[in-house]
Formats: sequence, C-alpha cells, structure tokens
Amino acid sequence: MSNAAPDHDPGLDTRLEKIREESPTEAPERLDHPVIGRVIFVLAIGIALSHLWFNTFSTLSELWTSALHFGLFGLLCALAMPMVRSERPGTRRLVFTVDLVLGMLALGCALYLIGFEDALYDRGVVFSTADWVMSILAVLLVLEFARRTTGWFIPCLCIVALTYVAWWGQYVDGIFNFPGLTWETVLFRSYIGGQGMLGPIARISWTYVFMFILFGAFLVKSGAGDFIIDLARCAAGRFVGGPGFVAVFSSGLMGSVSGSSVANTVSTGVITIPLMRKAGFPARFAGGVEAAASTGGQLMPPVMGAGAFIMASYTQVSYVTIIGVAALPALLYFLSVAMFVRIEAKRSHAVKLEDENAETFIQVLKGGWHYLLPLVILVAALIYGFTPTYAAGIAIISVVVASWLTKNPMTPRDILDALAQGTRNIMTTAILLITVGLIVNVISTTGIGNTFSLMITNWAGGSLLITITLVALASLILGMGLPVTAAYIVLATLSAPAIYGLIAQSQLLELMVSGNLPQEAQAIFMLTAPDSMNLLNAPMDMATATQLLAGVPDTFSTQLQEQALSPHALTMALVSAHMIIFWLSQDSNVTPPVCLTAFAAAAIAGTPAMRTGLTAWKIAKGLYIIPLLFAYSPLVSGTPAEAIKVFTFALFGIYAIVAGMEGYLEHRLTWWLRLLMFPVGALMLWPHGMIWVDLAGLVIFLALLVWSARRGMGMTHPATA
Repeated sequence: MSNAAPDHDPGLDTRLEKIREESPTEAPERLDHPVIGRVIFVLAIGIALSHLWFNTFSTLSELWTSALHFGLFGLLCALAMPMVRSERPGTRRLVFTVDLVLGMLALGCALYLIGFEDALYDRGVVFSTADWVMSILAVLLVLEFARRTTGWFIPCLCIVALTYVAWWGQYVDGIFNFPGLTWETVLFRSYIGGQGMLGPIARISWTYVFMFILFGAFLVKSGAGDFIIDLARCAAGRFVGGPGFVAVFSSGLMGSVSGSSVANTVSTGVITIPLMRKAGFPARFAGGVEAAASTGGQLMPPVMGAGAFIMASYTQVSYVTIIGVAALPALLYFLSVAMFVRIEAKRSHAVKLEDENAETFIQVLKGGWHYLLPLVILVAALIYGFTPTYAAGIAIISVVVASWLTKNPMTPRDILDALAQGTRNIMTTAILLITVGLIVNVISTTGIGNTFSLMITNWAGGSLLITITLVALASLILGMGLPVTAAYIVLATLSAPAIYGLIAQSQLLELMVSGNLPQEAQAIFMLTAPDSMNLLNAPMDMATATQLLAGVPDTFSTQLQEQALSPHALTMALVSAHMIIFWLSQDSNVTPPVCLTAFAAAAIAGTPAMRTGLTAWKIAKGLYIIPLLFAYSPLVSGTPAEAIKVFTFALFGIYAIVAGMEGYLEHRLTWWLRLLMFPVGALMLWPHGMIWVDLAGLVIFLALLVWSARRGMGMTHPATA
C-alpha cells in the first residue's frame, strides 16, 4: 500500500526486543540454532498437521487425543523454553539435554496411557508401579512446563488444590471440609481417568483454541494483518484523531482472530502508536488506546479469540446465538474507546495525517477484498451447520486459496511458516489449559464450585451488583497468573452458577411484582407459603415479592425458576452470566499491577509502564460498565428491538460519563458541568425501565454536546491538557 509510513523510532526495535526478553517466550538461542531451531520448526509443523487430523478425520478417542496433545506440546515446550537461562555454552548444553529428556518423558507418558489403559481397567483400576510412576511424572511435568510459561503461580495453585483433595481438606472446618480421596484416586482422576489434565479443558485446547489460533496465524501470514490496518487507516485516518480510530478498529479486527491481546498490541501497535504520536496525541495516551483496543479484540465476533466456541461448549448454546448477542456489546466497547480518542484529539489538537499519494478506501478494498473471504466462509460454514473445528479447517484452506487471488500468493514455505507459527502461538495457552484441568477437576470433585457460588451469594447478601464486583476482583487476581481463556474457564466453573441464579431470580421477582407469575410456579408457593396465595394473582411491591421469595427453600428454588421462566429466558440468563465473566476476565490485561497488554504498548510508546497501565485502565472502562448491562438490561436477553434501544441509550450514556471523567467534551468543561455529566449518563444507563427518563438524559446530553461544539469552535485559544 502507498500510505505514508510513520517515522521510524530508532529505539523501537530495542524496546520490542526487551518485551521478548522479559516475557516467557522461546529461547532465541535455540530457535536460531542451525540444528535445534530446525528440529523445533519441523516439530511444530508436525504438531499442527497432527492436530488438523485430530479435528477432521481422526477416529482416536478423546482421551488418547488429549494425551497426545499433552505429550506433543510438552516436548515442544521442553525444547523451545529452557528450564533455566544461562550464558555459558557448557551449561546450555547440559540444560538442553535435561530438557530433551523431560520432553521425551512427556511424550512417553502419553504413549504409555494409550498402550496400557486397557490393562489398568483389566486389573480393576488398581495401580501398578508403572501406573504410579507415569501418573506422578505426568503431573510433575505439566507443572514444570506451566512454571516455564507463566511462572510459579499456577503450579503452586495446582499443588494446593491436589493436596486439598488428598490430604489437608479433611482438617478444614466448615463448608470447605472435604473427607479426602486416596492418592491413587487423585492421580487416576488427574491423568489416566481423563477428568483432570486430559479432561474437558484439554479437549477445548486441542479443538477450538488450537484451530482458531492456527486460523489467525494463517490470516496474518497471508498479509491480512497489513490489509486490515490499511483499511482502517483509509476509513478513519483522515478524520481529526484518525490514527487513534485506526488503532481502535484495526486492533478490534485483528484481536478477534489473533487469540492474544499482547500479540495484537505488538503487531498493530508498532504502526498505530507512532502514527498517533505523529498526529499529536500524548505518547502515554497512544499506548493506552492501543492496549485497551487490543484487549477488546477478544470480545469481537466472529471468533472472539476462540472465546465464542468455549462459551458455546460450556453453556450448550449454539455458536450463532453467542456471536449474535456478543456483536452489539463488542461494538459498544470499541465505540467507548473511540470516545476517549475523540475527546483527546480535541484537547491535544491532534492533526489529520494527509497523504496525497495514499490509496482511497475503495482502492484498498478492491486490492485486498480477498482477505475477507476466509472470515465470510468461516461464518457461513458455522451457520450452515459444520462443527466449529471443521469450519476452522475449511477457513484455513480458504486463506491459502484467497491468497492466490492477490499479488503475493502464499507459497509452500509460507504455509509451513504459518503452521509452525500457529503451533508456537498456542504453546503457552495449551500448557496452561492442560494444567488448569487439574484445578477444574478438583473443583468438580469436591463441589467447591457450588460452595463458592453459595459463599459469594451470602457475602453479597443476594445482591447481583455486589456479586459481580466480587467476581471482578477474583478475575483480576486470577488474571495475574492466568491468560484470559484459562481465567474465564476457572471463573465460570466457580461463579457462573451464582450469577446465573441471581439473574434468574431478578427476572422471577419482576414477574411477581407485575402479577404475571404462571400458575405452575404459584403451585410451589402453595407448598411453601400457602397463606400468600392471595397475593400472587395481583401486582405487589418489590419488598413483598422479595420476602415471599426468601421463604422458598433452596431445594425448590431451581424448580420455581424453571416453572416461572421460559426455557429461552433461562438460556439467556445463563449466557448473560457467562458473558459477564468472559468480559471481566479481560480486565487483568489493562489493570495494574500486571496489565501485560499495557506494558507491551508502553514499551512501543517509550512511556512508563505503570502510568500507561493506568491510562489503559481508564480508557477500558467499558469492560466494567457493559457487563452491568448484561445483568440488568435486555442487551443480551431481549429482542433485537430491545437490544438496539439499550445499545443506543448506553452509547450516549457512556459518552457522557467519558466526558465527565476527562472534563472535556468539545471544549473544556467547568467543574459543575463535569459533575453533571455523571448523572446525565446514569439517566441513560440505569435500568429503570422508563423510556421518558432515557429520553430526558439523551436530550440533555445532546443539548450540552451542541453547546460545547459551538463554544469549541468559537475559542481562539484552545484549552490545553
């Protein structure tokens, strides 16, 4: 493309190299080694091809496939990520030898399970010495590989969980007391039985996550990433603050398929952050925008960083339904980030970056429309009825075919590079998901999930808002040691029942208040509170409804919800609960003290990491506001008309709150106008159910916006930040 490139920052390469050195990635000395590097390359290609076979034509059992998934990625992790880093050649050779042995042992554990599983069941599931050795070895190896990829947090958490089941849980008083299982049972369920590290979470890893991260790698290798950035630049780059809009929209499109917010930040940020700085945006703001936009990429359909398929697997709701309800919230999030860009562009006097020789939007689209074909084919295949993994396989092939319509078709070498890069991109996530399976198994075995949900509900006093706040805090803590996908899985296992139950309860209360409780549900009150039957056929106040519902025993609560609410309402309540958790699990990317996405953006922008993190945290406020709409409004659960109404008022409501946070609209706001913006925004966001209140807030905000625009145009000396 002929768009003008930003001036090259001589320190950018150094800062990017620092990101690579400080992050838990492969060792460059091994990847660049003439022999080891080639072995890793060939192994990665072999893993990719084997997983393509697993997901299309394989007839292996899920357990055996999960075992091979663990063994192959264990070997790759051992070779690509050293146990320890050393500059001494002799130490390096020794470490590589140990790593090679550990990798082969991981593959050996997988092959042992395949070869001796039947023998174990023939003995009545009584461990032999070899079973003990291989099970212990498999668990220790996956903990070691998890340590290499993300540090000590996850291995320590797994050790605490496993020892709780087998040892110290029996000494805990109260609701968390667990009588304990034998170590033989714990190891069987952890490895050979297929309920722990080779259980449902591993299946998610080698199906949805692998296939769609591989799909993203093929898209990037084909040149789609450059096309997306050029398309965003042509569409938004000519507006005031255009480079900021380019960052928002290009990161949203790329992030949906990349599967990694940090990778998205680095790949698009090297272009968008220098562009924003050249246009006049402060460097710290440029880094914050890129981090916030890249984090939101995994909220964007149709792929959502494989999150859509994981959510569909967890909730048993169709993929089409998931992306259908996720589209408007994702758009709302990116528009909220764009609001910050617009306000900062006015405040910082950002300029347009004009280039007379730049291609127009139509020219860019005409030259690269082929890159959009794989996404269209993917969605069409899913709607047609293909399984997600099969559809991803078709989409990967379509990437290669579509590239042949361009001036730079993918060569066999490009295809091999994409296979290898996709495998390496998923390595960390695959190891962590296999490891997280141990924790999820403990949660399901002990019933901690239900206990934790009840505990959250008790702490919150039945308040949905407080429950969501507690889940947000838990997601932030988990996000310090888990990637987004793994954090969502753990949180969904622990807290989804609590949020789902409270959302369903709030809908049940609305029926009782309106006097529309079905007769089938009233029959349950006849058993639990017969004296209240005369109250149920007429409208009542919320206090009375809450008191009546509190008298229903827990054993009847689920039955009451099923009788009172339609199957569609219950399904949408479940989807809303999971959407809340999925959105909140993204917050660790932009929330200090971890905020890896913001740290990556700060390295590119050359700004202090923690201050950039705080800026990104402020810009990403939609991560906290929009989940509240999932809980309290029909944005997810309502009809299309209801969802669009909520979306429209929420759009202006968030804009008002952003203006209040920044103290700026189209010109600098006085302190009292700045404070006024918050209640004006709340009028449009608060779930009061009165359209005239929404309209009043909208009229007030639009009047202030027009007035501010006129004041801004009339100022001879614009306000400074």
